[in-house]
Amino acid sequence: MRAIRRFTVRTVLPAELADLDDLAHNLRWSWHAPTRDLFASVDEALWAEVAGDPVALLGALGPERLAALAQDEAFVGRVHAAAADLRRYLTAPRWYQEQDKADLPASIAYFSPEYGITSVLPQYSGGLGILAGDHLKSASDLGVPIVGVGLLYGSGYFKQSLTRDGWQLETYPVLDPDGLPLTLVREEDGSPARVSIDLPGGRTLNANIWSAAVGRIPLLLLDSNIPDNDELARKVTDRLYGGGGEYRLQQELLLGVGGVRALRIWSRLTGAPAPEVFHMNEGHAGFLGVERIRELVTERGLDFDAAREAVRASTVFTTHTPVPAGIDRFEARLVAQYFGGDNAVDGIPVERVLELGAEDYEGGDPLLFNMAVMGLRLGGRANGVSLLHGDVSRDMFNGLWQGFDSAEVPIGSITNGVHSPTWVDRKLADLAASRLTPEEIATGSGWLRPDGVSDAELWEVRHELRAQLVADARARVGSSWHQRGASPAELGWLDDVLSPDVLTIGFARRVPTYKRLTLMLRDTDRLRALLTDPERPVQLIVAGKSHPADDQGKRLIQQLVRFADEPDVRHRIVFLPNYDIGMAQTLLPGCDVWLNNPLRPLEASGTSGMKSALNGGLNLSVLDGWWDEWFDGENGWAIPTADGVDDAERRDDLEAAALYDLIEHQVAARFYDRDERGLPVHWLEMVRHTLATLGPKVQATRMVADYVRHLYVPAAVAGRDLDEDDFAGARELARWKERVRAGWSHVRVDHVESGGVSDVPQVGDELHVKAYISLGDLTPQDVEVQVLHGRVTENDELTTFSVAALDVAETFELGRYSFAGVVRLEASGPFGYTVRIVPRHRGLTSVADVGLVANAAG
Repeated sequence: MRAIRRFTVRTVLPAELADLDDLAHNLRWSWHAPTRDLFASVDEALWAEVAGDPVALLGALGPERLAALAQDEAFVGRVHAAAADLRRYLTAPRWYQEQDKADLPASIAYFSPEYGITSVLPQYSGGLGILAGDHLKSASDLGVPIVGVGLLYGSGYFKQSLTRDGWQLETYPVLDPDGLPLTLVREEDGSPARVSIDLPGGRTLNANIWSAAVGRIPLLLLDSNIPDNDELARKVTDRLYGGGGEYRLQQELLLGVGGVRALRIWSRLTGAPAPEVFHMNEGHAGFLGVERIRELVTERGLDFDAAREAVRASTVFTTHTPVPAGIDRFEARLVAQYFGGDNAVDGIPVERVLELGAEDYEGGDPLLFNMAVMGLRLGGRANGVSLLHGDVSRDMFNGLWQGFDSAEVPIGSITNGVHSPTWVDRKLADLAASRLTPEEIATGSGWLRPDGVSDAELWEVRHELRAQLVADARARVGSSWHQRGASPAELGWLDDVLSPDVLTIGFARRVPTYKRLTLMLRDTDRLRALLTDPERPVQLIVAGKSHPADDQGKRLIQQLVRFADEPDVRHRIVFLPNYDIGMAQTLLPGCDVWLNNPLRPLEASGTSGMKSALNGGLNLSVLDGWWDEWFDGENGWAIPTADGVDDAERRDDLEAAALYDLIEHQVAARFYDRDERGLPVHWLEMVRHTLATLGPKVQATRMVADYVRHLYVPAAVAGRDLDEDDFAGARELARWKERVRAGWSHVRVDHVESGGVSDVPQVGDELHVKAYISLGDLTPQDVEVQVLHGRVTENDELTTFSVAALDVAETFELGRYSFAGVVRLEASGPFGYTVRIVPRHRGLTSVADVGLVANAAG
């Protein structure tokens, strides 16, 4: 076989069309319909052939066509107008520029292992990447100065197909960066800008830096597939989530350590401000904190502890997993090889690095290094991605803050959102724009005005979206069957697959077991009856990928596919291989109902249902993730859960039966309930309510604005406080923590007295509390003495509680003091209180920050 050397020849555009290259290489086109229209008008057939890829389109145009376009004054005028519109978008002040500038960070670095921006740039596997892409797009729309950092995977994730018997197959097409909407970052002399990381054994991992323009946001992607690397190093970025162990560790080192170094190069070459805030999107990028500590130790003369405080103050960590199995963990001895021995750095002891990810808590494994634990220890501010996920995360990581109630674990929540210009189908967006004001669209209020968009018009566009999906699904099913080896003679039934007039339920997501792809198959006779009901039929469109190493997930797909292949139901249920952004942009708008049935509470957020809601779809979901937060009884249906049932099989049977009942007696019944005009008016009431109430909530612009207000600004302010005067604040905070930890063994609550309430306490009474405490060598300024008070259980345990601080009342000898204060009784019922001592310093981000507490004896 001949060895083929491959490269991409770039198109040289006539001067009149030069702006087309800028338009093609700024990914704003992926959510800006007028720019896509411009490219489509070049050659509609070719545009469809290249699947809406502007770079590929320009590369496929011949010289004659380019010359003709350059002579077309009307087309050239459109190109110039589009370029001028893009320049305005990139430079005009937006929401961020209108905020109070005093505290706003000049730049924010956002690290993620994957980004789902467009199917043209396949650097994502599922929800984490799609969320990251929507984060960048919405930051661009708001004018938030984020710089994205990630890896450039030579084969992306994988393309999925099926065997004849329904088993998932993976292929890994090689991507050529020169054929993607990317630009190689170069030094001033024209050579590729490059980061390098020392590896054990004297090896070096080098990576080029590619940049993608996501509107106003630069996205830096590191690529190790370069000649300067040895063969193993070249493969570090070959696949997304393609391996484990040392392979994955090297990927995460390149993302974290290499990503920080790439940012420094980017700032040097472009003059962009250095990031003031670093945001880790999951623990994969945790090593960015170690690299920033190294910078401060070797370049600014800080010791390890002071450097860590400076890094923590300006770092945000977002956790996306509600299960320990979803966290990357490496053997500690393996991590030590990368930070010790020949790779050791003066002032960065390897044992201190290992402490950052150590599972040194009850139930932890002392031999493992936990990336999420490192993220929490290096992130001064942390959050989950829904209210429920915040609760789950505080419980899951409570061991890191022993002595504190899980409610006080310093992990907050910001509920995810989605980028509506990417996910709202143009048919619905155009209808809304033609009938509603921008304010009515933004607030959702316009959908409640029937004289704005009538029931008939709303139902018609929903029918068009469903018909569009049916046509796309038929084509995909046909293509899949051809790939599975079927002959044309076997596929005459494809013309009857699905119907644009039938209630359509969608289910598409990754296929780990907890998402329960096959819950719908628990009672196949019941499901078959729903699908083939002569009066109120239901059709199901299913998609999803299983991780290549997850055979259990592949078996679930196979089970679903085999059922969907059965002749009596194959016209009502289909599995569409290779779920990606392109498929989702037709699937989500076209479904009447979006189904989600994970094991509660294992869905951290789940944003696909948000995208459906933005298109007028109704959610049918377990109360998990964002749905637990925003289900209101009128925007869809909540699938009852069998909480407390320990038998997994029994639980699934119960929840599946509840699902079937809901579909038959409520969902289908309402969908097919038509008035004299043939309109499902009650259904449309739910659609309007969904668009009006969920529309404003599920926006990623709301999410990014929440990050700015609640995390980025506080992190920037805290970081500046510690950085000023040659990091005087960081040095002082590190010394204070060392002193407090050293003296904490002498801190205790000696005695508590109370009085003031009547023999029969009543609401409004005041409880006077006085605590005698010992502080050893610490001072009252080092601590806060608190009363925790609230309702108690029969076992005298506080369920929910409030906190009141006591003030110094008396000073005695030998480090003893009394503190006193008043607690007002504001609610009836069983009441209890206790006293504790916690460290206090203006540099702490939470009461549990230091992880020290002295409680009153029981």
